[in-house]
Amino acid sequence: MASLFVEQGDAMKTTVAGFRIPAASMSAFDILSVAFFILFYRRLLTPLVSKLRKDPKGLTELQRMGIGLIIAIMAMIAAGTVEILRLKHVCKGCKDKSSLSILWQIPQYMLIGASEVFMYVGQLEFFNDQAPDGLKSFGSALCMTSISLGNYVSSLLVTIVMKITAEDNRPGWIPGNLNKGHMDRFYFLLAALTSADFLLYVACARWYKCIKLEGRSRDDEEDYSV
Repeated sequence: MASLFVEQGDAMKTTVAGFRIPAASMSAFDILSVAFFILFYRRLLTPLVSKLRKDPKGLTELQRMGIGLIIAIMAMIAAGTVEILRLKHVCKGCKDKSSLSILWQIPQYMLIGASEVFMYVGQLEFFNDQAPDGLKSFGSALCMTSISLGNYVSSLLVTIVMKITAEDNRPGWIPGNLNKGHMDRFYFLLAALTSADFLLYVACARWYKCIKLEGRSRDDEEDYSV
């Protein structure tokens, strides 16, 4: 989101009602989405699930992370679909612009925000909940480490894709001029990889047995809920 979404937005029509919208500022919709879905989860989803399951905690951390992965898949599909539309509206007289409005990016930013609420918050709570009181900081560090490693793998993935797709003098999927590439295919590749990740995650989540630490009260467990 911090790089490819911005590049995609910069190649779209950034002027709306006479105002120019910087492509990087679209991340504000991600922030708004996070705020909205935290409120939605806390005030609507958790009480509803608690009544249905008769459990005050609502969804478990593992379930929330699974939902986050599903929403992430939807976000990549939305981004790929927008890229296809962007390529169809490329200006003939423009070198690297499209007449498609940048506002079409709002759904993918909103879905990314929703995914972060379920995935990252659930992941952090999972590490904290499954670690003894003396190792909570270590659990948080593991959570942050997994995210940072994911960023490295993401950069490596972009490098590999560009090396493979740019052979034989082809522009590749993500060239400097996006109108000559196929970034939509890269988004759909990410959706496919995330789908495979989700299947692997479900297998691991079904295998994993949550640890109930001695001396931890029910009130303490509830404090970890979003």
